[in-house]
Amino acid sequence: MKILVIGSGGREHALAWKLKQSPRVGRLYVAPGNGGTEAIATNVPIKVTDVAGLLRFAEQEGIDFTVAPQDDALAAGVVDAFQASKVRKLRIFGPTKLAAEIESSKAFAKEAMRDADILTAPFQIFEKYERALAYVRGHSLPVVVKASGLALGKGAYVCKTLLEAETALENMMVKLIHGDAGKVVVIEEFLAGPEVSIHAFCDGKNFSLFPSAQDHKPAFDNDQGPNTGGMGTIAPVPWFSQELMRTAGEDIVGGMLRELSFLGRPFVGCLYPGLKVTPSGLAVLEYNARPGDPETQSYMRLLKTDLLDIMEACVDGKLAECKVEWHPGFAVCIVLASGGYPGSYAKGKPITGIEDAEGNPLIKVFHAGTAVLDGQLVTAGGRVLGVTATGATLWVALQTAYNAVKRISFEGMQHRTDIGEKSLGLAVSSQVLVG
Repeated sequence: MKILVIGSGGREHALAWKLKQSPRVGRLYVAPGNGGTEAIATNVPIKVTDVAGLLRFAEQEGIDFTVAPQDDALAAGVVDAFQASKVRKLRIFGPTKLAAEIESSKAFAKEAMRDADILTAPFQIFEKYERALAYVRGHSLPVVVKASGLALGKGAYVCKTLLEAETALENMMVKLIHGDAGKVVVIEEFLAGPEVSIHAFCDGKNFSLFPSAQDHKPAFDNDQGPNTGGMGTIAPVPWFSQELMRTAGEDIVGGMLRELSFLGRPFVGCLYPGLKVTPSGLAVLEYNARPGDPETQSYMRLLKTDLLDIMEACVDGKLAECKVEWHPGFAVCIVLASGGYPGSYAKGKPITGIEDAEGNPLIKVFHAGTAVLDGQLVTAGGRVLGVTATGATLWVALQTAYNAVKRISFEGMQHRTDIGEKSLGLAVSSQVLVG
């Protein structure tokens, strides 16, 4: 089969790497891809939002199956366009534009959660800067200010002071630092408790949960600094119980699938709610309409079942007939970022040491912001690499990953040194907030 993966990050490299292992995959393409996907697939220089270009390529090349894990592509309606092709039947894994609004519009998502009786933080939606400003000035602190649209994972601000809240609103609604994504904002109460990522393969009605995972959003150790797209993940989360997993599946994933179907927006693809474990129970921070990054980099190290089989079962509405299996143990991902990320950063810095790091069979390095220039692998983005490792315990997996990180180098390289530490502590002390 000819397979196309849309995207250029570590998530797409990990998915392509896993798909490549399927005996049914022949030619593999990634659009636009990166320096890592170039080694296992054919990179196609088409932007993820160039829906017409992607459609034309798939029709002309005779693509048998397309994977659409990228939020901007989904919001642009790439699934709808492929499904409507009049040239040939184009099968594609991912939600339609209407279903993907569960991520591309936080305002829509919050209202859908309210209507489906899914626990989430109390909220208000604002389209006018002056009204939003007046609201935060009368609200208790801390407060969370979110851009309603897509903002590369950087559109949520936990504001501990009134000045921080006012600045966030001005930056989003007046200065438009996130573009159109910040023209509408959601202001919600801050929820205390650890965060957990839940993922599920979905065929519109049925779902199959991934193991739990935990991302680390802030740029620096001890959860300091600005939010990023994610600086590292662990999977599964050792203290997240099976009881909590059942609640996440039945109430949070199943509840939203039912709500979207009721609204005429059946969801096919990967649904990813980000949760807070609060004293009142599991609360949803947000829903995403695609697999997380860097979570996917950890997940693909644990997935046992043929990924193409699962995705085709979702598209065909036959997920209930597909047995999804995962390897035992743990997987982690440590993100290596360019100096200055998530702010401005330099590009074109030579990268060394990946082959040395991958000399350990427990290590796989996925590329995100990389490119090949004159035969040399160089940096080409904010998040550059994801160093993944597996282990029988979380501690072993983390130690293995960090030992591999020491072997990789590029000018300005930065990474968090405390990925997974809090979960290790919770697992040991059993101080878990269970609703």
